[in-house]
Amino acid sequence: MKNQEELFLEVRNSMAELFELNPEDIKPDSRLVEDLDLDSIDAVDMIVSLQKKTGKRIKPEEFQAVKTVQDVVDVLERLMAEQQKEQK
Repeated sequence: MKNQEELFLEVRNSMAELFELNPEDIKPDSRLVEDLDLDSIDAVDMIVSLQKKTGKRIKPEEFQAVKTVQDVVDVLERLMAEQQKEQK
């Protein structure tokens, strides 16, 4: 399984591509709304992207608590761990 740093880089690159952001501006403590100017439509796009990466369905209510880039990394890490358990 990937470590936190690898997951962060993957999330950062995805966000930079999806939302046309400068990767340098995306840090673990960057707030999605306040710092990166993402809105609810962007959140849906991000959920779809994460679902494609993990093959796991993400419930919208699970994503409501996500406020920072690190929160996104944590959700991705949890989903990937669940996926690995299912494959065993």
